[in-house]
Amino acid sequence: MEKKDAIKIFNNKKVRAVWDEEQEKWYIAIVDVIAVLTESVDPNAYWRKLKQRLKEEGNETVTIRHGLKMLAADGKMRMTDVADTEQLFRLIQSIPSPKAEPFKLWLAKIAAERLDEIQDPELTIDRAMEQYLQLGYSESWINQRLKSIDIRKELTDEWRKRGLKEGVQFATLTDIITKEWSEKTTKEYKILKGLKKENLRDNMTNTELILNMLAEASTKDISAAVNPKGFEESKKIAKQGGNVAKVARKELEARTGKKVVSALKAKTTLQLKDGINASVDKP
Repeated sequence: MEKKDAIKIFNNKKVRAVWDEEQEKWYIAIVDVIAVLTESVDPNAYWRKLKQRLKEEGNETVTIRHGLKMLAADGKMRMTDVADTEQLFRLIQSIPSPKAEPFKLWLAKIAAERLDEIQDPELTIDRAMEQYLQLGYSESWINQRLKSIDIRKELTDEWRKRGLKEGVQFATLTDIITKEWSEKTTKEYKILKGLKKENLRDNMTNTELILNMLAEASTKDISAAVNPKGFEESKKIAKQGGNVAKVARKELEARTGKKVVSALKAKTTLQLKDGINASVDKP
């Protein structure tokens, strides 16, 4: 199955989803739907009990569900029960919730939106911006983040062209780039910012994002120019690309006297700025 992972937002809550290109349908994490509808403190336990009851009743929704690897709360990819929108409509009937009908409308909407995006890819960008705005990010930060996604795709396309494999090899190269420019592994960087399952880039400040983009763009350009053979040569290029951003970071820190890599998160920075502006505006 050719699939693309995504995070959807319903009432400010994240719902993990995977788009199946071949089937042209969304597969959505059932426990996330349960978390939205029931606000249960343990959606997994709720789903286990509901699954058992439906199985005893002979409900086919349980027997035709799928399992896909998704990013779990502990930051690891774990097998997760998913269902397509049609299956979810039937499943929701077994979950008493005042949010059921609004959620069904939302499900129908995102299914239609994805088909629209296939016809007009620019809609993907517009909707990504809308979701980030809902999460409290500024437009200037969002513009940087969307550009970083574009640059990341160019880099991974370059890696695929060199015959590298998604998963461990991509993760290793990414870690080399991050370690080189920031002097922290991805794990160390996330610990610094107090992150667990959250996306590191979604929590980088503008300057951190810019330097990370420089590192990844440089890696892609060097790779395209050098034409590396195999994973080991690509590791050397990842280090070279990261070093380009490292030089820029050190120069900036020398001129400002401030560390670029910090525990600050993007939204925290925005809130601090809003607080300063509010205090300045006071009579």
